[in-house]
Amino acid sequence: MNIWKKAYEKWIGNEQLHPPLKKELQSIQYNEEKLQELFHKDLTFGTGGIRGVVGAGTNRLNIYTIRKVIHGLAHYLLANCVNVKDRGVVIAYDNRYMSKEFAIETAKTLGVFGIKTYVFTSIRPTPLLSYAVRYFGTVAGVMITASHNPPEYNGLKVYNEDGGQLIPEEANEVMQEIQKLDNELKVPILSEIELEEKELLIWVENEVDDAYLQEFVQITRQPNDVFQTKRDLKIVFTPLHGTAYDLVRRGLDVFHFPEVHVVEEQIISDPEFKTVESPNPEEHQAFQLAMEKGYKVDADILLATDPDADRLGVAVKNKAGTYTVLTGNQLGCLFIDYILTHTDPIFLKNGRILKTIVTTELATSVAESYGVEVVNTLTGFKYIADEIRQYDETGETYLFGFEESYGYLFSGFVRDKDAIQAAVMACEMAEFWKRQGKTLLDVLEDLYEKHRFHVEDMTSITLEGVSGTKQIEAIMNDVRDNPFTEIASLQVEKIEDYLVGERKILPEERQETLDLPKENTIKYILENNNWLCLRPSGTEPKIKCYYGVSGKSKEESKIRLTSLKGAIEQRFDQILKNIK
Repeated sequence: MNIWKKAYEKWIGNEQLHPPLKKELQSIQYNEEKLQELFHKDLTFGTGGIRGVVGAGTNRLNIYTIRKVIHGLAHYLLANCVNVKDRGVVIAYDNRYMSKEFAIETAKTLGVFGIKTYVFTSIRPTPLLSYAVRYFGTVAGVMITASHNPPEYNGLKVYNEDGGQLIPEEANEVMQEIQKLDNELKVPILSEIELEEKELLIWVENEVDDAYLQEFVQITRQPNDVFQTKRDLKIVFTPLHGTAYDLVRRGLDVFHFPEVHVVEEQIISDPEFKTVESPNPEEHQAFQLAMEKGYKVDADILLATDPDADRLGVAVKNKAGTYTVLTGNQLGCLFIDYILTHTDPIFLKNGRILKTIVTTELATSVAESYGVEVVNTLTGFKYIADEIRQYDETGETYLFGFEESYGYLFSGFVRDKDAIQAAVMACEMAEFWKRQGKTLLDVLEDLYEKHRFHVEDMTSITLEGVSGTKQIEAIMNDVRDNPFTEIASLQVEKIEDYLVGERKILPEERQETLDLPKENTIKYILENNNWLCLRPSGTEPKIKCYYGVSGKSKEESKIRLTSLKGAIEQRFDQILKNIK
């Protein structure tokens, strides 16, 4: 019997199987293709946790796959952390299907081990979960969310005792514990009543929200007399049916922004996200209703947060009177310039800006013009959070961190990207420049004039199935074994291979060690501050290519970007043709 059939028989033959899941399996009992999809593998626990379509089967997210992950997490915590049972784990969840049920299943599973849990009574943003870990001093945090994935998805992110997402070493140890369990249907749990009777379940209401907002006064860059006055800025805000509405509104109140117009249709907590094609502020269609509202009220700035409120998109009016959506790179550089302009020079010498290796080099140019060092991490905010943790020990000063995919963090009281902090600070920054007679687009143009015109982009190729995996491997192997020395008439100056942890300096081929974790990523650094980076996706059957170019004008930069893309596409086509 096939492995998937054995797994299916185990599930359908279980008399105690959760009735909705049993009903789902019975409805497709003669559809072998569908059953194989549900049972041909287990959902994989990676560095970001676990994510999948909600439904029956080992390849779906359900109460049993949740229990299996948390059972492994409990073993990991008891083996690696101190005072686990008393310190406990804090659990939050967003507005997706089954989110609260999965949160309670998490508490039920941890309760068997005598581990106390703090569970929020209603939906909360991801950054608040990160803060709650630090606020309560728990050994870990669990966030039930699928971020901006389609409605049929849900997921689970695990946070360490510092409040950051698990780094690879931690995640690998958790995964090893998960894999020791061979039957997810037999994971023991306590009932909710038993948890409450044993005082292992503590319901959390507004205590953490209030404490989180009290921290906000430390992120402003304006003097107290300005901070305490009402700000003249017209704001439109949409939480895209997610979790950010209450905290963003309260945060804007703390910063004295009275004129906030919300997109009423998108305040509703809707797991179907009916008013958008995708609840992702990186995609411009997510701003459609916000723009309509913006034109009606003549808004200065539009804000959009993704469902779990760890990403922020911003749009501002251009000279033609229409709204332009800023890229994550553009907004991040505007933030850097604003922060450093308003930071005492005494703190700049030891200050650090953090960004990922696929984030714009304009950030480096801006920061260095203020004498501030930029530190690069691998892709993923967990690496930025871990760097902040190290600064607690070294005494270096964390000033700001961001990644190109709309993630920003101003203050380390949270250890994950925080769209609530970013939304409030975007408004403070826009209002400051409005008083100077400028828009954020005007300031961005000033940065380009001073630091060259930087343009970034990302392309990807989807290669599915077993053959796709081999093709992605072949591409990465080819660019390693036969490296570029020139791309689109630009000389290669450095090749950084993060899988082997080496940087090669050309043309002399001198080697340096990269002080970063191992990852299957290659970055080519080209002359005149141009670069590209290749990496397979960790969650999808794709290989991604990130590009960063700079030129004396926007036109020159865009032409260069097109040339780089063309050169890479041609190389990929040749590699794929050779392996067919």
